[in-house]
Parts: sequence; C-alpha cells; structure tokens
Amino acid sequence: MSNGLDIRIDLHSAEALIAAFEEAPEIVEEELYGATWEASLFLQREVQERTPVGVGGGGGLKGSISAREPGRIADGVIGAVATSLAHAAPVELGTKPHMPPVKPIEDWARIKLGLAPQEAKGVAFAIARKIAREGTEGAFMFTETFEEGEDQVQAIFGQALERIAARMAEAR
Repeated sequence: MSNGLDIRIDLHSAEALIAAFEEAPEIVEEELYGATWEASLFLQREVQERTPVGVGGGGGLKGSISAREPGRIADGVIGAVATSLAHAAPVELGTKPHMPPVKPIEDWARIKLGLAPQEAKGVAFAIARKIAREGTEGAFMFTETFEEGEDQVQAIFGQALERIAARMAEAR
C-alpha cells in the first residue's frame, strides 16, 4: 500500500484541450504523459529534499519516495509520487502521544549521535518517553511540497498545452 498525498490537476475545464483531444488525441495524450512525468519527477525531488533522514540515510524513507511512471486512464493521465514504507504517514502527519518501540530509536541514537550502545539505550528510552507524553511533529514533506510547488506544476501543464497547440498547428 502506498502512503501519499493525492494531487489532481484537472485540465478538463480547458475548452481548447477538449477540442484538441477530439481532433488529435494522440498528441494530447503524448504531451500530457510527458508533462505528468516531468511534474512527478519535480515533486519527487522536492519531497525528498524535505524528508527527514533517518538511520537508513538516503536508502531509508527518503530513498523510498519515487515518482511512478504515469498511467493512461480512460479520461486522462495519472501520475504519482509515493512510498510503500508504512512509517511515511506518521512522519508526514506526526503522531499523537504513544509509546514507540525503543529499539529503532536506540539504533538511531547509536548511528546518528555516535553513542556507545549503553548510552544509546538510555537516550532512546528518554526519547521514547517524550514521544509517549507529547507525540511527534509531522514533517509535512508531501503537503508542503505541493503547496509550494503547485505553481511550478501548473506551469509544466501550461507549457504542455502550448506544445499541443503548436504541434496541432504544424499538423494542419
């Protein structure tokens, strides 16, 4: 199961796009596919830059976030930036107070803080108790990426519309 933020760019309201699709569906589909792929890769990079790095480094949560190849659906093209790691949602949204498992925090303290095993165990327990009292703050890497990158994504699709018009003019 993927944990991701569902972002939709609805281009159905663009009358010119609808007319273009009726006239040259292969051009429209090809350009929207390319724009979706470009937007997905842009969003992937931005989400990864905002993702906290744990003990796995780039191979952990950050490395698991990827743009999926756009898929063609009946009435358009769909793209996705997601991860299959279960802990992505709590990192994104934060958590309510709860007692987390101490061992992963202990590993984190040993590797990230360079602590000796016994010291890491004590630090991990203290961190776990704090999480049990206060929960965790969310990183909101998906949410903030879309909010801050929405204009760029819209621009990518705007450029696709311009390319569609140009290609159709050439074909006439």
